[in-house]
Amino acid sequence: MHLLDQLEARGLVAQFSDREGLKAALDAGPVVFYAGFDPTADSLHAGHLLPVMLMRWIQQAGHRPIVVLGGGTARVGDPTGKDKSRDLLSEDQIAHNLQAQQAQIAHFLDFEGEHAAVMVDNSAWLLPWGYIDFLREIGKHFSVNRMLTAEGTRQRLDRNQGLSFIEFNYHLLQSYDFLHLHQDMGCSLQIGGDDQWFHIVGGVDLIRRVTGDHAFGLTVPLLLTADGKKMGKTEGGAVFLDPDKTSPYDYFQYWLNVHDDDVAKLLKLYTPLPLDLVAELSATDGAGLREAKRVLAREATRLAHGDDEAADADFVSRVLFSKAALSADERHKVVRTLARSATFPRTTVRFPLSWCQAAVAAGLCSSKGEARRLVKQGGARLWQQKVTDADTPLTEPCVLWAGKKKAALVLGAS
Repeated sequence: MHLLDQLEARGLVAQFSDREGLKAALDAGPVVFYAGFDPTADSLHAGHLLPVMLMRWIQQAGHRPIVVLGGGTARVGDPTGKDKSRDLLSEDQIAHNLQAQQAQIAHFLDFEGEHAAVMVDNSAWLLPWGYIDFLREIGKHFSVNRMLTAEGTRQRLDRNQGLSFIEFNYHLLQSYDFLHLHQDMGCSLQIGGDDQWFHIVGGVDLIRRVTGDHAFGLTVPLLLTADGKKMGKTEGGAVFLDPDKTSPYDYFQYWLNVHDDDVAKLLKLYTPLPLDLVAELSATDGAGLREAKRVLAREATRLAHGDDEAADADFVSRVLFSKAALSADERHKVVRTLARSATFPRTTVRFPLSWCQAAVAAGLCSSKGEARRLVKQGGARLWQQKVTDADTPLTEPCVLWAGKKKAALVLGAS
């Protein structure tokens, strides 16, 4: 199967500027391609990963990726899809965000070997330009009439929300990125989200006007989950790649709890598993579908956080609901993993204290009386063991259960 056919079969393609031309270019030899990421925040989230996964597949087919971190364009801010102007970031904020995003993207691509990825910052070629020189050499190739037809621009103007002049210039900057990379590094393909189509085609056209060369654009779809949410979003906010914002355990849980109708699609998009295995995993229901979700969670977490973090998250998600006794090392692993979670309930106490006191402190029971009744009814547990005495002493971090679904992590105050 040709690379483009594979990408389409995985659902990774929304639009081509020239499918047959790109197919011929890929067949003719290694293609240099790029995707850009503006460091407007200090972490990417799961919704940003489709272009990264697309880059991963194209690189593994023998082509060379360039990751462009927009240290220059972030000073302007892409107006695409925004109802109002972005807040302008300081140079220190941009530098911090660049460093954070660089580390996250490095998990997904190979930066060594024959087709090693390259990471660059577009401030290196954008900032040296003089304003008049840029207008004269680059601005002359752009039609204001055409720029006004861009969907994002039209929406802002139709809603009387306005568009600042600095935002209006963003299209020229991103288009010039493509021209610079084409001339300096032989880049002939830009990829990005489907909302970037106008900018990408602008770069393709600029290369043709300036050099006479033929370049290509390819976009990935903008995804909604089966329940109508943007990909990578939850009720609590974005699912970040930064482990300090979304712990590996919480990241694992996000994928483990996706809608049943999304499993096949997400296995294709967010894991490296072969398509025939994806079809086998997703052609099930009940326990088989739950296992398919676990495979999705494990593979997605492994790509973002590494083998060890994925294994720990998988282990903890399994043993929490198991009745098997845990060793001291296993209990320590559970505590260490859950302590980083922003979603798993927890409390901080001073040891020693009784199970009853800890259950109230953790919010599992509203009062000591309720906690004692729960113990008498057989619904209280310390780890996997049933608690028969409400005054059972706790001397170290642990997980308490009230019934089958309510649990909390108890940590010691430092």
